[in-house]
Amino acid sequence: MKDSNTTIEQAYSAFNRRDVDGALALMTQDVSWPKASEGGRVVGREEVRAYWIRQWSEFDPHVEPLAMTREEGGKMRVRVRQVVKTLQGDILSVSEVVHVFTMSGGFISAMDLGDGDNPTAGPSAAFVRH
Repeated sequence: MKDSNTTIEQAYSAFNRRDVDGALALMTQDVSWPKASEGGRVVGREEVRAYWIRQWSEFDPHVEPLAMTREEGGKMRVRVRQVVKTLQGDILSVSEVVHVFTMSGGFISAMDLGDGDNPTAGPSAAFVRH
């Protein structure tokens, strides 16, 4: 079984390459994921797939993990550098954000935004066109 750091690094890499299948293979079937660009959450690999495809049709996000910290209860706190661009290449935001992953059996079972954003309240400020 791969360690959590490796799994999470592979997931970020697959996301940045737009390798949906590669990223989803690292997640449980019932993964819970925040919709940072829309608000709310999705549950399940196919819902994550549909959300990402929608997101990538509107924005060009790129996330690089900077530091990972293991927390209690199978959680991993990851500080990431997030760059969100328009499809035309204009930068909407460059920021450091925190993602908190819950791991289960070597797979990602949930991701939460750890920067205080309420994912059900609406889109993250990083995805708002100014």
